[in-house]
Amino acid sequence: MKKKNSRNTKGRIVSAAWHLFYEQGYDNTTVDDIIYESETSKGSFYHYFSGKDALLSTLSYLFDEKYEELSSDFPEDMSAFDKLIFLNGELFRMIEDSVSIELLSQLLSSQLITKSEKHLLDKKRTYYKLLRSIITEGQQNGELDTDKTANEIVKAYALFERALMYDWCLCNGEYSLKEYGQNMLEMFLNGFKKA
Repeated sequence: MKKKNSRNTKGRIVSAAWHLFYEQGYDNTTVDDIIYESETSKGSFYHYFSGKDALLSTLSYLFDEKYEELSSDFPEDMSAFDKLIFLNGELFRMIEDSVSIELLSQLLSSQLITKSEKHLLDKKRTYYKLLRSIITEGQQNGELDTDKTANEIVKAYALFERALMYDWCLCNGEYSLKEYGQNMLEMFLNGFKKA
């Protein structure tokens, strides 16, 4: 039970921080704001994070929470292909609605220069586990090609999503990430459909 409470505390801090970053901007959000919004304590905050900058690397946790939430909503008869399109669309909608381009840019660039954990590449994340599960299911039911392993397809899919986010940041959000992502991802995934 204690582990669940600690996860909830950390999750509340992360959620509150990203909500405030979006609403007030990163520079205008203080640690005290985050503590107040998350209804936690200063001790709890510093137990999990060394400061506000340490929260930049937590966006992937929010993505994983979104994936966990979405995966429980799949209709039983939904194809693997449609699950991947659906997950991408919902994730990109969340990014457009609640993550500023500046913050997403900082996250992506921080992964290039960090000497510590590259959380976007962490194969233990819910993101990678869920993608592997969906792709394996698609291969087993004859929907997706088996010329490539599930891990190879997962790696390509994740790379493609990161590229779409990077381009959206580079173009300063001049187009809808969700709509463009859906169109591009469908073309990309067609290359893995069983002939």
